[in-house]
Amino acid sequence: MGESTTEQRARAGDLIVIHGHRVGESSRTAEILEVLGEPGHEHYRVRWEDDRETIYYPGGDATIQPAVRRRRTTGN
Repeated sequence: MGESTTEQRARAGDLIVIHGHRVGESSRTAEILEVLGEPGHEHYRVRWEDDRETIYYPGGDATIQPAVRRRRTTGN
């Protein structure tokens, strides 16, 4: 169960990794800026590694990696 899939609910800040389709083809990564669409039909406004922003509709070749989120601490 270690790998995430697009079936999880993604949030802004999470990463989408698109795996290469051919031997030797590298993966591409984008940061989710905004989740669009209804549950089950989500698509995303993303920023790619080269700073381009696009709307992305995920396919079976993509996984979502949750962002590292910090816990809030109180001043006590």
